[in-house]
Amino acid sequence: MSKLAIDMNSDLGESFGAWRMGDDALVLSSVSSANVACGYHAGDPAIMRETVKLCLNGGVAIGAHVSYPDLAGFGRRNMACSPDDVYGYCLYQIGALEVFCHAAGTTLQHVKPHGAMYNQAAKDRNLADAIASAVKDTGGDIILMGLAGSEFEPAAKALGVRFASEAFADRAYLEDGSLMPRSREGAVIHDAAVAASRVVQMATKGTVTAGDGTEIRFKPDTICLHGDTKEAVGMAAAVRRALEEAGVMIKPLRETLQ
Repeated sequence: MSKLAIDMNSDLGESFGAWRMGDDALVLSSVSSANVACGYHAGDPAIMRETVKLCLNGGVAIGAHVSYPDLAGFGRRNMACSPDDVYGYCLYQIGALEVFCHAAGTTLQHVKPHGAMYNQAAKDRNLADAIASAVKDTGGDIILMGLAGSEFEPAAKALGVRFASEAFADRAYLEDGSLMPRSREGAVIHDAAVAASRVVQMATKGTVTAGDGTEIRFKPDTICLHGDTKEAVGMAAAVRRALEEAGVMIKPLRETLQ
């Protein structure tokens, strides 16, 4: 029987100019894939280049973290964008990061929408189709990463794009499998031990308990650890340690999806 393997990802490169967010170098020591901000919700050319180099030096696979053009709102504000707009936003951002990867001698592994774009497209097939189309048209067998059990999966399948289902270590779930809105108490989990226990359950049993006690069934390919919380470094290390102690190997998506 083959050993269980899963990817661990984190949203990184979210500093901007003189403003710094998170400790990317330390978070990178625990994850196998990084979602690098592409300048629309965070990040800038210097940060993108620096983060790509950090990933390359740490042996961490690189993904484009695409967003609505919303620096002021950190990409977390819903926007009434057409599918054509979303396609263009994604293609533009993927292309920018892909060139930074090429210049550093590496390749882009995946694309993951950020914030409001992620949450809206998870429930809106037209938006999910637009994002999947941008991934397909970029070429290079790039993987689309999206919420498990959402509209991302059928959108990717329809276009022949490889899909990686994602679960969250530090976010609470609603009974329908969607993420609990950040405006609700308990939406973000700050206890590393609780997060680690939940992730082991996800990886080994294919379940997670929603906020109302409902048991949700899904089998994620990758687990997200947010890099913008004060406990990010400790939580990433605790989750990785718990997974490895449970016999789960940590590998980037290109290896776990084979």
